[in-house]
Amino acid sequence: MKLSRTSVLLAALLALTAPAAMAQQQGVTKDEVLVGTILDLSGPLAGYGKDLRNGMNLRIAEANEQGGVNGRKIKLLIEDNGYDPKRAVLAAQKLVTQDKVFIMAGLLGTASNNAALPVLMQRGVINFFPMALARDMYEPVNKLKFAFVSSYVEQMVKAVPRLYRDKKATKACTIYQDDEFGLEVMRGAEQGLKTINVEFAERTTYKRGATDFSSQVARMKAANCDFIVMGTLIRESVGTIAEARKLGYNPTMIASVSAYTDLIPKLGGKAMDGFYATMSAQHPYEDDASAPLRFWANKYRTSSGDAPSVFSVYGYVILDRLVSAMQKTGPNLTTDNLAKAMESMRVPSDIFGMPEMSWSATNHLASSESRLSQLQDGRWKVVLDYAQMSAK
Repeated sequence: MKLSRTSVLLAALLALTAPAAMAQQQGVTKDEVLVGTILDLSGPLAGYGKDLRNGMNLRIAEANEQGGVNGRKIKLLIEDNGYDPKRAVLAAQKLVTQDKVFIMAGLLGTASNNAALPVLMQRGVINFFPMALARDMYEPVNKLKFAFVSSYVEQMVKAVPRLYRDKKATKACTIYQDDEFGLEVMRGAEQGLKTINVEFAERTTYKRGATDFSSQVARMKAANCDFIVMGTLIRESVGTIAEARKLGYNPTMIASVSAYTDLIPKLGGKAMDGFYATMSAQHPYEDDASAPLRFWANKYRTSSGDAPSVFSVYGYVILDRLVSAMQKTGPNLTTDNLAKAMESMRVPSDIFGMPEMSWSATNHLASSESRLSQLQDGRWKVVLDYAQMSAK
């Protein structure tokens, strides 16, 4: 059949534009993939942010030493938001519109994620494994949202009523940060306590960045609360516990995974013993009995010059799962293809104690499982494992 001149020209135009169309995926070239992250490197969560960065960089170095992913080296672009949601928005705009990253990975902070998400969604950039455990990070299901650690709500729903009963507590109180992070922790605890017909006798909050918790602790002590749920982070946890100890007030205190850090005993000393926090990945003590974990911890120290923390583990795991997802996606790395690859991924439990992870077309959260640890002699010890936390 003889083609018209118009058909020939159209075919030629399509042939010329097809390679260009394939090359239009933002942040991906034949040699490189641009990954963005927004961390707190100068504010109250700088300890978390620096360790996340170091963990990410270690996994990227490993991947790049092996030739990258499908021939592409990974380049990490980092912005500091100082734990300020307004700065997070500006950082997100820079990364996605100016630097043109392919994906956002490990964005730190619930309020920062909620502020930055509209920017990412508008530009079609995946928010991959944010270090924020609010349900907004994976609900409603969207190809641009994938999470890897159970939400604050799920963790507290399981842990709080179990510990309340085990301690034979009689009155529950809560202190939490007056933002979406603190509210999620409080909501989860509230839901969990309702299952055993318990309500909070006292609720008290603090503003982000607060350093004095004397009035909040005094209120809870006056209410005779012997069980306190804490929607707190690093210095807020230390400040609250230290104030209680100063008053000779020793209730059971439990927080979410956001307070599961070696910085608590380092900053607060012996007074922090007895504090509980939910968790999944364990703190990587360098003298751990597990040889693979000791090997990884030594490798991390060589790479960063610092001792590893659980947030070093999270940074490493985030990039490790991203590398696996990109490998599974194949050479044609696009947002749509990566999302489809993620929805059929399954990753077994690892050396850090993370649970098995899997995602599907109807579920973009890797796992809803969590554990419970307690500070004993300045070290975190698991007191309830996954199966025990799920048991009725």
